[in-house]
This record gives sequence, structure tokens and C-alpha cells, in this order.
Amino acid sequence: MKLVSWNVNGLRACINKGFLDFFREADSDIFCIQEIKLQEGQIDLDLEGYRQYWNYAAKKGYSGTAVFTRHTPLSVQYGIGKQEHDQEGRVITLEFEDFFLVNVYTPNSQRGLARLAYRMEWEDAFRDYLKELDSGKPVIICGDLNVAHKEIDIKNPASNRKSAGFTDEERAKMTELLAQGFTDTFRHFYPDKKDAYTWWSYFSNARERNVGWRIDYFLVSDRLQDSLHDAGILADVMGSDHCPVTLELKK
Repeated sequence: MKLVSWNVNGLRACINKGFLDFFREADSDIFCIQEIKLQEGQIDLDLEGYRQYWNYAAKKGYSGTAVFTRHTPLSVQYGIGKQEHDQEGRVITLEFEDFFLVNVYTPNSQRGLARLAYRMEWEDAFRDYLKELDSGKPVIICGDLNVAHKEIDIKNPASNRKSAGFTDEERAKMTELLAQGFTDTFRHFYPDKKDAYTWWSYFSNARERNVGWRIDYFLVSDRLQDSLHDAGILADVMGSDHCPVTLELKK
């Protein structure tokens, strides 16, 4: 089974930059996207063979997630069941026979860490949500988690210690989540791989110079480790300031 996750940074813009060509080429079983930046009725995608699930933010042109799947889920949930966290279209959960799939776009702490306090509240609520799911069946989490977990996951760690996405607080929350029984699949396969990034600033030719951050992930419940085949970063795929990440499960 092949899964793909991609922060498209505006789906309509990404479509104009080749999204559909990549979608067809990827030929995935499940394809998750974040930061769709649109409302219901603003786009009509013809994705033959896929069911589509959309979670739109209340604020127009902001945030939002979607999942396209060849496999019909047993159930679908939008959000995490807490009103204060469910206004921005950040989470879609699909239940399948053997696992839950959670597509997430984690809030950014923003310039000057203006939203760091909210981010901490979100992290605790989201972790509790995942733990509840995990008590029922294994969980696959994918999306833009807006944190570079370790120094190896960012090009310039020293100069970014107080930057949104690399604060001690955010990194500690990621450590805490993994300690609850989850595996970072890319590091499971490639624990020491350097210069492996999923997001690059649009400034200063950062992508061309590979001055990036790894902030897009596939995490899985630890007990799914034996089912993992590979995890990847498709840095050559353009169309967004993020690139797609992949997970392959054994048949």
C-alpha cells in the first residue's frame, strides 16, 4: 500500500503547477493534502477511482485538508472533537479495517511566536486524540507537523533556535508524542540521513541551495513497524514550497 502526503500551499495554485500530473504519476492508494486554501464549491476535481474527503477552514482562503482514497473507509471524522481546535479544517481521520489514518496540518507558531501558546494547547489536545485512537487500533499520522524535530532535520539549527517550528517547546512536544508509542517512519529507515528536507523558504534561492527544514512526516503506531516497507521524500517534485512525502506498507 502506498500513501502520499503533500502540503500544496494552495491547491488551485498547485494545480496550475502540475499537481494533477504528479497525482496520476504517484498512483497512490491514499493521497493526503494540507493547506488547501479554499472553500466548498471552489474546485471540482475529477479523480477517477478515488473517494474525496474535504475539511475546510471557517476562514476563507486559509488552511484546510483533504484526503483522496481508493479504499472506502469505515468511518470519517473531521476535526478532533474540540470546538476550539476544529475551526481551521486541520484534521481528517479515516477509519479502515486495520488502522486509522489521520491527515493533519498543525498550526504554525507564526512570526514572533505569536501563536506559540495556542500551539502548545493544540499539541496536548492532538496528542490525547491520537492516544485515544491508538487504544482502539493502530494509527498512521501524516501531514505538515510544522516542526523540525532534531538538528539533523534543519539546515541551520543554531540560528533558528527561536524560530517558529524549531523552538525548544515545539520540539519537546514532538518528542513527547513519539514517546507515547509512535514512530517517525523516515528516521526509522534513514536515522542518519542529512540534508533531507521537505520545506524551503521562497527567499534567497533556498530550495536551489537545499537550505531547508524537514517538517512533513508519516508517523505510525510503534506496533506497525513490522508492516513498514519504505518512507521517502520527493524533493524533486515542484508546485509548492513543500515537497511530497511517502510511506509504503507491506502488502
